Amino acid sequence: MTALSSFTDIFQVPWNDYVGNIAVGLLRTLGYTLASFIGATILGLALALMRLNRLRLVRVPAAFYTELFKNVPLLAIIFLTYFGLPSVGIRLEVFEAGVLSLVLFYAAYLSEIFRAAIAGVHQGQQEASQALGLGRGKTFSHVVLPQAVRLALPGTNTMFVDLIKSTSLLVTISAAELMTQAQLIASETFRALEVYLVISAAYFAICYPVSQCLLLLERKIHAGVPLSLARRRRLKLARSYLAEGRV
Repeated sequence: MTALSSFTDIFQVPWNDYVGNIAVGLLRTLGYTLASFIGATILGLALALMRLNRLRLVRVPAAFYTELFKNVPLLAIIFLTYFGLPSVGIRLEVFEAGVLSLVLFYAAYLSEIFRAAIAGVHQGQQEASQALGLGRGKTFSHVVLPQAVRLALPGTNTMFVDLIKSTSLLVTISAAELMTQAQLIASETFRALEVYLVISAAYFAICYPVSQCLLLLERKIHAGVPLSLARRRRLKLARSYLAEGRV
């Protein structure tokens, strides 16, 4: 009975009063995640292409950037972006500083994933494309990139889920995301154990379904399932032609 009463004593926060706070924090977390992932993907792909360039003048800066941000803690980058840049006259809003920090950090890791994926496409694929008269741009976009996407998916999916969790570090600059809301609720209710247990469960409820959906997407792509409607229509038309004996 004592154990049961102790357990029930943990859960005494009036959560109905804080539904709005949690919803705001969740939306901010998703906003940081999506904006940062898009920016990190674009920058990471650019860095990967620079790393694969034949010119040393192009490769070295990209390699320096990658090694620098891979070996600096994300928390230090957040502090430098939000608290350090104002010292040189650059003032960013909380959202801008948070997104910039996450982009700079995760672009370094995504560049390594993309570089390995692009380099993993057999050289013969490019040679065959050039033999068919395709230019370098079309060879990359139509031949190399689709195959590289399959190779990059496992690492990219892991980075995306990790990015969701890393938004919690933005609590240090009061970014109003999920962990910041949890900190405010805990300071008002003095029920830190319950609050952080619930917020941890909320992160799990977000990350686990996302990771499983990304895993399903990865399996479908590896199985050759077409994702675009145009490709599905072309395959369906090709199957109908084969069934009718027109090919």
